[in-house]
Amino acid sequence: MKTVAVEPGAGEPVILEKPIPEPAAGEALVRTLRVGVDGTDHEVIGGAHGGTPPGDDHLVLGHEAVGVVEDANGTDLEEGAIVVPTVRRLPEGAATNEYFERGEPDMAPEGAYAERGIVGAHGFMAEYFTSPAEYLVPIPEDLASLGFLVEPISITEKALEHAYASRSAFEWTPESALVLGNGSLGLLTLAMCELTLGFERTYCLGRRDRPDPTVDIMDELGATYIDSRKTPIPEIPETYEGMDFIYEATGVAPHAFETIEALAPNGVGALLGVPGSWEFEIDGGRLHNEFVLHNKALVGSVNSHRGHFESAVDTLAQLPDWFVDDLVTGVYGLADFEAAFEDDDTTIKTAIEFSRI
Repeated sequence: MKTVAVEPGAGEPVILEKPIPEPAAGEALVRTLRVGVDGTDHEVIGGAHGGTPPGDDHLVLGHEAVGVVEDANGTDLEEGAIVVPTVRRLPEGAATNEYFERGEPDMAPEGAYAERGIVGAHGFMAEYFTSPAEYLVPIPEDLASLGFLVEPISITEKALEHAYASRSAFEWTPESALVLGNGSLGLLTLAMCELTLGFERTYCLGRRDRPDPTVDIMDELGATYIDSRKTPIPEIPETYEGMDFIYEATGVAPHAFETIEALAPNGVGALLGVPGSWEFEIDGGRLHNEFVLHNKALVGSVNSHRGHFESAVDTLAQLPDWFVDDLVTGVYGLADFEAAFEDDDTTIKTAIEFSRI
């Protein structure tokens, strides 16, 4: 079968031939339909993140997948069912741990997990893949073409869950939300805040000049675009008031601390970007005061578990056709797989199609 893989240091993905995998006991064989491409894939390809499975000289890419069960192999799944795989697995050869036993692999610390298509385990950019049945989430057939969006939506489902949990000690009714970053994850989150969560005021921060397809989506959603070159994050409260909820999806390290200043009293910020080493000066005393005197909070969030995937399926079903049509700017066959990794001002979300239902 054909796979899309990267070799360490190569700096670009290639097509590799590998045998069709044989499902072990408790696993199903899945025929891949589509696999999304995101920023993490680019980081893995560039060598800034991730790593190959033990003993291998390459990594099959892809962690945003949707497929159809080809061989249920005695599991409770039905052959022909459309499924989306979760991402985290136990490291190769490792015994189970408390996080996986509780169904919370997303809370496991480094070294206690592998991530398919990212670090320590091959991903889903292959014509077939196998997975234990408990890591395969069924979705309706009418969502099959968009199933690769379930994983990124699940990331936001978890971040929101943790943000609300941090405010659960008192009555918190957020009215305003600011998304930092106008990539595909940021736009999905903006749509969730505007269309499914019912925030009264939504904003998205970016660095694009009009006309721009991401800004067009913001306008259509009814959100306000904030150009960070004109309105830096700490100045946002002066123009737009403080924000009840801020979602950081940029990986720009200063934004984590600027978020504190942009939050309204009792507000919470969710940090999802993963920056590299980045040294800069901050007024720690002022930020400490903001936390204490205004009951603010920051939560970090990474990955997601099955429950978040299941919630993401419901969310995806609520997103309007025009939004996903504008968000997904390209779906490419294997013959043109390189185009899915191209990145320019017209690209928002791309996917590789391996087969059709």
